[in-house]
Amino acid sequence: MFLALLELRAARGRFLLMGSVVVLVAALVGIVSGFTTGLGDDTISALRRLPAAQLVFSSDARSDQFARSLLDEKTAAAWHKDAGTETTPLGVSITRGTTNRGAEVDLAAFGVDPTAFLNPSVTRGKSLVDAAADSVVISAKLADEGVRVGDTLVIDRLGISLRVIGQTERLSYGHVPAAYVPLKTWQRIRFSTPGAPAATTATVPDQFSALALRSPVGTSAAALDKRHSTTTLTKEKAYEAAPGYTGERVTMNSIQIFLYLIAPLVVGAFFAVWTVQRQPELALLRALGASRRRLLAHTVLQATLVVVLGTAAGAVLAAAVGLLVGEQVPFSLPASTLAITMCTVAAVGLAGTALTLRRVTRADPLTMLGANR
Repeated sequence: MFLALLELRAARGRFLLMGSVVVLVAALVGIVSGFTTGLGDDTISALRRLPAAQLVFSSDARSDQFARSLLDEKTAAAWHKDAGTETTPLGVSITRGTTNRGAEVDLAAFGVDPTAFLNPSVTRGKSLVDAAADSVVISAKLADEGVRVGDTLVIDRLGISLRVIGQTERLSYGHVPAAYVPLKTWQRIRFSTPGAPAATTATVPDQFSALALRSPVGTSAAALDKRHSTTTLTKEKAYEAAPGYTGERVTMNSIQIFLYLIAPLVVGAFFAVWTVQRQPELALLRALGASRRRLLAHTVLQATLVVVLGTAAGAVLAAAVGLLVGEQVPFSLPASTLAITMCTVAAVGLAGTALTLRRVTRADPLTMLGANR
Protein backbone atom coordinates (compact mmCIF):
# COMPACT_ATOMS: atom_id res chain seq x y z
CA MET A 1 0.00 0.00 0.00
CA PHE A 2 2.88 2.33 0.81
CA LEU A 3 4.40 1.84 -2.64
CA ALA A 4 1.05 2.45 -4.33
CA LEU A 5 0.62 5.74 -2.49
CA LEU A 6 4.24 6.66 -3.15
CA GLU A 7 3.74 6.21 -6.91
CA LEU A 8 0.54 8.26 -6.77
CA ARG A 9 2.52 11.07 -5.19
CA ALA A 10 5.48 10.78 -7.54
CA ALA A 11 3.29 10.80 -10.68
CA ARG A 12 0.56 13.03 -9.31
CA GLY A 13 0.32 15.03 -12.53
CA ARG A 14 -0.63 12.00 -14.58
CA PHE A 15 -2.97 10.65 -11.93
CA LEU A 16 -4.65 14.04 -11.53
CA LEU A 17 -5.18 14.17 -15.28
CA MET A 18 -6.71 10.71 -15.27
CA GLY A 19 -8.77 11.55 -12.20
CA SER A 20 -10.10 14.65 -13.95
CA VAL A 21 -11.26 12.53 -16.87
CA VAL A 22 -13.05 10.18 -14.46
CA VAL A 23 -14.66 13.18 -12.75
CA LEU A 24 -15.98 14.50 -16.05
CA VAL A 25 -17.25 11.11 -17.22
CA ALA A 26 -18.96 10.46 -13.87
CA ALA A 27 -20.49 13.94 -13.82
CA LEU A 28 -21.72 13.55 -17.39
CA VAL A 29 -23.32 10.19 -16.60
CA GLY A 30 -24.96 11.71 -13.51
CA ILE A 31 -26.24 14.71 -15.46
CA VAL A 32 -27.64 12.50 -18.22
CA SER A 33 -29.27 10.33 -15.56
CA GLY A 34 -30.83 13.43 -14.03
CA PHE A 35 -32.22 14.55 -17.37
CA THR A 36 -33.50 11.03 -18.08
CA THR A 37 -35.39 10.95 -14.78
CA GLY A 38 -36.52 14.55 -15.10
CA LEU A 39 -37.82 14.15 -18.64
CA GLY A 40 -39.60 10.95 -17.64
CA ASP A 41 -41.27 12.69 -14.70
CA ASP A 42 -42.22 15.63 -16.89
CA THR A 43 -43.86 13.26 -19.36
CA ILE A 44 -45.71 10.75 -17.18
CA SER A 45 -45.86 12.03 -13.59
CA ALA A 46 -49.63 12.58 -13.90
CA LEU A 47 -50.05 8.99 -15.16
CA ARG A 48 -47.71 7.59 -12.51
CA ARG A 49 -49.79 9.12 -9.73
CA LEU A 50 -53.05 7.64 -11.00
CA PRO A 51 -54.33 5.14 -8.37
CA ALA A 52 -55.02 2.56 -11.06
CA ALA A 53 -53.50 -0.84 -11.82
CA GLN A 54 -54.61 -1.17 -15.45
CA LEU A 55 -56.04 1.00 -18.22
CA VAL A 56 -58.44 -0.16 -20.91
CA PHE A 57 -58.35 1.42 -24.38
CA SER A 58 -60.29 0.83 -27.58
CA SER A 59 -58.80 -1.95 -29.70
CA ASP A 60 -58.33 0.29 -32.77
CA ALA A 61 -55.86 2.53 -30.88
CA ARG A 62 -52.51 0.74 -31.19
CA SER A 63 -50.28 3.72 -30.39
CA ASP A 64 -50.76 7.13 -28.75
CA GLN A 65 -53.76 5.54 -27.05
CA PHE A 66 -54.71 8.56 -24.95
CA ALA A 67 -55.07 10.64 -28.12
CA ARG A 68 -56.68 7.99 -30.35
CA SER A 69 -58.72 5.76 -28.08
CA LEU A 70 -62.42 6.40 -27.47
CA LEU A 71 -64.71 4.29 -25.28
CA ASP A 72 -68.37 4.79 -24.47
CA GLU A 73 -70.62 4.18 -21.49
CA LYS A 74 -71.88 0.89 -22.93
CA THR A 75 -68.35 -0.55 -22.98
CA ALA A 76 -67.65 0.87 -19.53
CA ALA A 77 -70.78 -0.76 -18.10
CA ALA A 78 -69.90 -4.12 -19.66
CA TRP A 79 -66.36 -3.97 -18.32
CA HIS A 80 -67.56 -2.97 -14.86
CA LYS A 81 -69.88 -5.97 -14.83
CA ASP A 82 -67.24 -8.50 -15.94
CA ALA A 83 -63.97 -7.15 -14.49
CA GLY A 84 -64.58 -7.85 -10.83
CA THR A 85 -62.88 -4.60 -9.81
CA GLU A 86 -63.74 -0.94 -9.40
CA THR A 87 -63.68 0.99 -12.69
CA THR A 88 -63.96 4.63 -13.69
CA PRO A 89 -63.65 6.59 -16.97
CA LEU A 90 -60.64 8.75 -17.75
CA GLY A 91 -60.27 11.39 -20.42
CA VAL A 92 -56.91 12.89 -21.42
CA SER A 93 -56.25 15.66 -23.93
CA ILE A 94 -53.88 18.60 -24.33
CA THR A 95 -55.28 22.09 -24.80
CA ARG A 96 -54.47 25.72 -24.16
CA GLY A 97 -56.10 28.49 -22.14
CA THR A 98 -55.85 32.06 -20.89
CA THR A 99 -56.62 33.28 -17.39
CA ASN A 100 -58.54 36.42 -16.49
CA ARG A 101 -55.16 37.96 -15.53
CA GLY A 102 -53.71 37.37 -18.98
CA ALA A 103 -51.55 34.29 -18.28
CA GLU A 104 -51.43 32.03 -21.34
CA VAL A 105 -50.78 28.38 -20.48
CA ASP A 106 -50.79 24.91 -22.00
CA LEU A 107 -52.52 22.25 -19.96
CA ALA A 108 -53.19 18.53 -20.11
CA ALA A 109 -56.86 18.20 -19.24
CA PHE A 110 -57.67 15.06 -17.27
CA GLY A 111 -61.38 14.29 -17.18
CA VAL A 112 -62.33 12.32 -14.06
CA ASP A 113 -65.41 11.35 -12.11
CA PRO A 114 -65.19 13.49 -8.94
CA THR A 115 -66.83 10.72 -6.90
CA ALA A 116 -64.48 7.95 -8.10
CA PHE A 117 -60.95 6.92 -7.12
CA LEU A 118 -59.17 9.01 -9.80
CA ASN A 119 -60.24 12.28 -8.18
CA PRO A 120 -56.93 14.00 -7.23
CA SER A 121 -56.10 15.13 -3.72
CA VAL A 122 -55.38 18.83 -3.32
CA THR A 123 -52.66 20.73 -1.49
CA ARG A 124 -54.50 24.07 -1.68
CA GLY A 125 -58.12 25.07 -2.15
CA LYS A 126 -60.95 22.56 -2.67
CA SER A 127 -61.23 19.27 -4.54
CA LEU A 128 -63.67 18.45 -7.34
CA VAL A 129 -66.01 16.60 -4.96
CA ASP A 130 -69.35 18.47 -4.86
CA ALA A 131 -67.82 21.25 -6.99
CA ALA A 132 -69.56 22.94 -9.92
CA ALA A 133 -69.22 21.44 -13.39
CA ASP A 134 -66.99 24.29 -14.55
CA SER A 135 -64.39 23.72 -11.79
CA VAL A 136 -60.76 22.77 -12.35
CA VAL A 137 -57.94 21.63 -10.06
CA ILE A 138 -54.54 22.64 -11.42
CA SER A 139 -51.04 21.22 -11.06
CA ALA A 140 -48.51 23.20 -9.05
CA LYS A 141 -46.63 23.62 -12.35
CA LEU A 142 -49.49 25.76 -13.64
CA ALA A 143 -49.25 27.83 -10.47
CA ASP A 144 -45.60 28.46 -11.37
CA GLU A 145 -46.80 29.83 -14.72
CA GLY A 146 -49.08 32.38 -13.09
CA VAL A 147 -52.39 30.53 -12.57
CA ARG A 148 -53.87 31.00 -9.10
CA VAL A 149 -56.73 29.49 -7.14
CA GLY A 150 -59.74 31.74 -7.79
CA ASP A 151 -58.72 32.59 -11.36
CA THR A 152 -60.97 31.99 -14.35
CA LEU A 153 -59.36 29.98 -17.15
CA VAL A 154 -60.87 30.21 -20.64
CA ILE A 155 -60.02 27.43 -23.12
CA ASP A 156 -58.73 29.06 -26.30
CA ARG A 157 -60.94 28.94 -29.43
CA LEU A 158 -63.64 27.06 -27.52
CA GLY A 159 -64.79 29.76 -25.10
CA ILE A 160 -65.23 27.26 -22.25
CA SER A 161 -64.68 29.00 -18.90
CA LEU A 162 -63.24 27.10 -15.94
CA ARG A 163 -62.96 28.31 -12.37
CA VAL A 164 -59.74 27.30 -10.57
CA ILE A 165 -60.82 25.94 -7.18
CA GLY A 166 -57.77 23.92 -6.06
CA GLN A 167 -54.15 22.99 -6.60
CA THR A 168 -52.50 19.58 -6.52
CA GLU A 169 -48.87 18.37 -6.77
CA ARG A 170 -46.41 19.08 -9.58
CA LEU A 171 -47.92 16.70 -12.12
CA SER A 172 -47.60 16.81 -15.89
CA TYR A 173 -48.32 14.79 -19.01
CA GLY A 174 -46.28 15.07 -22.19
CA HIS A 175 -44.29 17.98 -20.69
CA VAL A 176 -47.56 19.87 -20.15
CA PRO A 177 -48.91 20.67 -16.65
CA ALA A 178 -51.96 18.64 -15.68
CA ALA A 179 -55.38 20.09 -14.86
CA TYR A 180 -58.28 17.99 -13.56
CA VAL A 181 -61.87 18.67 -14.59
CA PRO A 182 -65.14 16.73 -14.26
CA LEU A 183 -65.57 14.20 -17.07
CA LYS A 184 -68.53 16.04 -18.61
CA THR A 185 -66.47 19.22 -18.83
CA TRP A 186 -63.59 17.30 -20.40
CA GLN A 187 -65.96 15.95 -23.05
CA ARG A 188 -66.92 19.53 -23.93
CA ILE A 189 -63.23 20.42 -24.26
CA ARG A 190 -62.43 17.32 -26.29
CA PHE A 191 -65.34 17.31 -28.70
CA SER A 192 -66.24 20.99 -29.12
CA THR A 193 -65.53 22.59 -32.50
CA PRO A 194 -63.17 25.60 -32.42
CA GLY A 195 -64.98 28.81 -33.36
CA ALA A 196 -68.42 27.31 -32.90
CA PRO A 197 -70.75 28.27 -30.02
CA ALA A 198 -69.68 26.63 -26.76
CA ALA A 199 -71.06 23.09 -26.65
CA THR A 200 -73.25 21.89 -23.81
CA THR A 201 -73.14 18.51 -22.12
CA ALA A 202 -76.26 17.52 -24.06
CA THR A 203 -74.59 17.96 -27.46
CA VAL A 204 -71.23 16.20 -26.96
CA PRO A 205 -70.57 12.45 -27.24
CA ASP A 206 -70.58 10.51 -23.98
CA GLN A 207 -67.10 9.11 -24.65
CA PHE A 208 -63.70 9.12 -22.96
CA SER A 209 -60.10 8.04 -23.58
CA ALA A 210 -59.74 5.05 -21.28
CA LEU A 211 -61.25 3.05 -18.48
CA ALA A 212 -59.17 2.88 -15.29
CA LEU A 213 -59.22 -0.30 -13.22
CA ARG A 214 -58.38 0.06 -9.55
CA SER A 215 -56.90 -3.45 -9.32
CA PRO A 216 -56.06 -6.17 -11.88
CA VAL A 217 -59.09 -7.95 -13.28
CA GLY A 218 -60.12 -11.19 -11.63
CA THR A 219 -60.47 -13.02 -14.95
CA SER A 220 -58.27 -13.05 -18.03
CA ALA A 221 -57.80 -9.54 -19.41
CA ALA A 222 -57.22 -11.02 -22.88
CA ALA A 223 -60.61 -12.75 -22.76
CA LEU A 224 -62.35 -9.55 -21.70
CA ASP A 225 -60.54 -7.59 -24.41
CA LYS A 226 -61.70 -10.05 -27.04
CA ARG A 227 -65.27 -9.92 -25.73
CA HIS A 228 -65.48 -6.11 -25.59
CA SER A 229 -63.09 -5.13 -28.45
CA THR A 230 -60.64 -3.38 -26.15
CA THR A 231 -56.95 -3.43 -25.24
CA THR A 232 -55.90 -3.65 -21.59
CA LEU A 233 -52.50 -2.37 -20.50
CA THR A 234 -50.85 -2.16 -17.13
CA LYS A 235 -50.36 1.41 -15.96
CA GLU A 236 -46.60 1.09 -16.48
CA LYS A 237 -47.08 -0.15 -20.04
CA ALA A 238 -49.50 2.70 -20.70
CA TYR A 239 -46.66 5.17 -20.07
CA GLU A 240 -45.57 4.46 -23.65
CA ALA A 241 -48.84 6.05 -24.82
CA ALA A 242 -47.65 9.43 -23.50
CA PRO A 243 -46.33 11.65 -26.32
CA GLY A 244 -42.55 11.44 -26.70
CA TYR A 245 -41.98 9.13 -23.73
CA THR A 246 -40.56 6.13 -25.61
CA GLY A 247 -38.33 8.19 -27.91
CA GLU A 248 -36.90 10.22 -25.04
CA ARG A 249 -36.17 7.12 -22.96
CA VAL A 250 -34.42 5.37 -25.86
CA THR A 251 -32.33 8.44 -26.64
CA MET A 252 -31.24 9.20 -23.08
CA ASN A 253 -30.61 5.55 -22.18
CA SER A 254 -28.51 5.12 -25.34
CA ILE A 255 -26.33 8.06 -24.28
CA GLN A 256 -25.91 6.54 -20.82
CA ILE A 257 -24.95 3.15 -22.24
CA PHE A 258 -22.27 4.69 -24.46
CA LEU A 259 -20.88 6.59 -21.48
CA TYR A 260 -20.75 3.36 -19.49
CA LEU A 261 -18.79 1.84 -22.39
CA ILE A 262 -16.44 4.81 -22.64
CA ALA A 263 -15.52 4.82 -18.94
CA PRO A 264 -13.75 1.40 -18.82
CA LEU A 265 -11.98 2.06 -22.12
CA VAL A 266 -10.58 5.38 -20.91
CA VAL A 267 -9.51 4.02 -17.52
CA GLY A 268 -8.14 0.84 -19.07
CA ALA A 269 -6.11 2.76 -21.67
CA PHE A 270 -4.54 4.98 -19.03
CA PHE A 271 -3.52 2.12 -16.76
CA ALA A 272 -2.31 0.08 -19.73
CA VAL A 273 0.11 2.86 -20.65
CA TRP A 274 1.02 3.37 -17.00
CA THR A 275 1.77 -0.34 -16.57
CA VAL A 276 4.00 -0.38 -19.67
CA GLN A 277 5.95 2.57 -18.29
CA ARG A 278 6.32 0.79 -14.94
CA GLN A 279 7.62 -2.50 -16.32
CA PRO A 280 11.18 -1.95 -14.99
CA GLU A 281 9.86 -1.05 -11.53
CA LEU A 282 7.54 -4.05 -11.49
CA ALA A 283 10.39 -6.32 -12.56
CA LEU A 284 12.55 -4.87 -9.77
CA LEU A 285 9.84 -5.56 -7.21
CA ARG A 286 9.58 -9.14 -8.49
CA ALA A 287 13.38 -9.53 -8.26
CA LEU A 288 13.22 -8.28 -4.65
CA GLY A 289 10.70 -11.00 -3.81
CA ALA A 290 7.32 -9.32 -4.29
CA SER A 291 4.64 -11.82 -5.24
CA ARG A 292 2.32 -11.48 -8.23
CA ARG A 293 -0.60 -11.16 -5.81
CA ARG A 294 1.06 -8.20 -4.13
CA LEU A 295 1.69 -6.47 -7.44
CA LEU A 296 -1.93 -7.04 -8.42
CA ALA A 297 -3.13 -5.56 -5.13
CA HIS A 298 -0.74 -2.66 -5.68
CA THR A 299 -2.24 -1.90 -9.13
CA VAL A 300 -5.85 -2.43 -8.09
CA LEU A 301 -5.39 -0.08 -5.11
CA GLN A 302 -4.10 2.69 -7.37
CA ALA A 303 -6.99 2.20 -9.79
CA THR A 304 -9.52 2.10 -6.97
CA LEU A 305 -8.28 5.35 -5.46
CA VAL A 306 -8.34 7.15 -8.81
CA VAL A 307 -11.72 5.81 -9.93
CA VAL A 308 -13.55 6.04 -6.58
CA LEU A 309 -12.29 9.53 -5.72
CA GLY A 310 -12.94 10.73 -9.28
CA THR A 311 -16.43 9.25 -9.25
CA ALA A 312 -17.22 10.84 -5.89
CA ALA A 313 -16.11 14.22 -7.20
CA GLY A 314 -18.20 13.65 -10.32
CA ALA A 315 -21.24 12.89 -8.16
CA VAL A 316 -20.78 16.18 -6.32
CA LEU A 317 -20.48 18.02 -9.64
CA ALA A 318 -23.63 16.35 -11.03
CA ALA A 319 -25.58 17.21 -7.87
CA ALA A 320 -24.33 20.80 -8.09
CA VAL A 321 -25.59 21.04 -11.66
CA GLY A 322 -28.98 19.78 -10.46
CA LEU A 323 -29.12 22.52 -7.83
CA LEU A 324 -27.98 25.11 -10.36
CA VAL A 325 -30.63 24.39 -12.98
CA GLY A 326 -33.29 24.04 -10.28
CA GLU A 327 -36.77 23.85 -11.78
CA GLN A 328 -35.85 25.71 -14.97
CA VAL A 329 -35.45 22.44 -16.90
CA PRO A 330 -36.83 18.91 -16.33
CA PHE A 331 -33.98 17.61 -14.16
CA SER A 332 -34.41 15.19 -11.27
CA LEU A 333 -31.56 13.36 -9.54
CA PRO A 334 -32.67 11.72 -6.28
CA ALA A 335 -29.94 10.51 -3.93
CA SER A 336 -30.79 6.86 -4.62
CA THR A 337 -30.53 7.33 -8.40
CA LEU A 338 -27.27 9.25 -8.03
CA ALA A 339 -25.80 6.55 -5.78
CA ILE A 340 -26.74 3.72 -8.17
CA THR A 341 -25.41 5.64 -11.17
CA MET A 342 -22.09 6.46 -9.51
CA CYS A 343 -21.63 2.89 -8.27
CA THR A 344 -22.13 1.68 -11.83
CA VAL A 345 -19.60 4.19 -13.15
CA ALA A 346 -17.05 3.10 -10.54
CA ALA A 347 -17.68 -0.58 -11.28
CA VAL A 348 -17.25 -0.27 -15.05
CA GLY A 349 -14.24 2.00 -14.54
CA LEU A 350 -12.53 -0.58 -12.33
CA ALA A 351 -13.45 -3.26 -14.85
CA GLY A 352 -11.30 -1.37 -17.33
CA THR A 353 -8.23 -1.98 -15.17
CA ALA A 354 -8.60 -5.70 -15.85
CA LEU A 355 -7.02 -4.95 -19.23
CA THR A 356 -3.76 -4.14 -17.43
CA LEU A 357 -3.57 -6.96 -14.90
CA ARG A 358 -2.03 -9.49 -17.28
CA ARG A 359 0.96 -7.24 -17.91
CA VAL A 360 1.39 -6.77 -14.17
CA THR A 361 1.54 -10.51 -13.52
CA ARG A 362 3.94 -11.06 -16.42
CA ALA A 363 6.61 -8.72 -15.03
CA ASP A 364 9.86 -10.73 -15.34
CA PRO A 365 12.41 -10.40 -12.50
CA LEU A 366 15.16 -11.52 -14.90
CA THR A 367 14.78 -8.19 -16.65
CA MET A 368 16.62 -6.54 -13.77
CA LEU A 369 19.30 -9.25 -13.84
CA GLY A 370 20.26 -8.52 -17.45
CA ALA A 371 18.41 -11.37 -19.16
CA ASN A 372 17.29 -8.98 -21.89
CA ARG A 373 20.83 -8.12 -22.91
